[in-house]
Amino acid sequence: MPTIPLKQSPPVDNEPHRARQVAESFGVDAERYDRARPRYPDALAQRIVAASPGREVLDVGCGTGIAARQFQGLGCTVLGVDPDQRMAEFARQSGVEVEVATFETWDPAGRLFDAVVAGQAWHWVDQVAGAAKAVQVLRPGGRLAVLGNVFDSPPVVAKALTDVYQRVAPDSPFNAQSSRSALDIYREMFAKAADGISQAGGFDDPEQWRFDWELSYTRDQWLDQLPTTGGLTRFPPDKLAEVLDCVGAAIDTIGGGFTMTYTTLAATATVARTSAT
Repeated sequence: MPTIPLKQSPPVDNEPHRARQVAESFGVDAERYDRARPRYPDALAQRIVAASPGREVLDVGCGTGIAARQFQGLGCTVLGVDPDQRMAEFARQSGVEVEVATFETWDPAGRLFDAVVAGQAWHWVDQVAGAAKAVQVLRPGGRLAVLGNVFDSPPVVAKALTDVYQRVAPDSPFNAQSSRSALDIYREMFAKAADGISQAGGFDDPEQWRFDWELSYTRDQWLDQLPTTGGLTRFPPDKLAEVLDCVGAAIDTIGGGFTMTYTTLAATATVARTSAT
């Protein structure tokens, strides 16, 4: 598993953290989200714990508690913060303590943590203000780790989704085309997160950790996961059904299932001991 120094990102005009309707749309079906979304590599969670001074973890944008439960399984005490009451309630039912707020406005009330993690959520946080908040709540030597699962669907499946999306939602901003792979896009996004960490101050130089792994899907499993993605969480039922029918037909042409290659990236840095309070 390589460790890659992060370079500065090029300027990025869009600011996802301002798109609150999208950011807080994932709780529309919290049960499906928790069931269908992939977990994170155990080796990544283990490395974060091993590289932190203790086992008190703050999970930013904890959602239904997917990452939080992984850290609990490693003996950590986890507090989640999420702006969506629906996601927070599901996480509580699964045994995760959650406080409802955006991270930028959340009141830590003097509490300190050994690690601040954010799984598939940091792009919904102001990159500089979020990193500055993390510095405030981390103990000396504490670690900030921003996590994300990256994938490119099989070409026939990706094309079916693009084609039907353009047909049923031609004006959606999610129709923006890119010649780059998802991994290249995520690398830029994680480099932007690293820029925010550097601008906030108080951290050692950020690094990028990478884990590659695979997960097999049946047709039904992929169609269960698809409505939890940001482009589809607010689709009306008739349009969502059309998307799922078209993508399902494409999966049928490749045998009714496929193996997805995932890359999990982590932009991570520790609080500089010389500047920690």
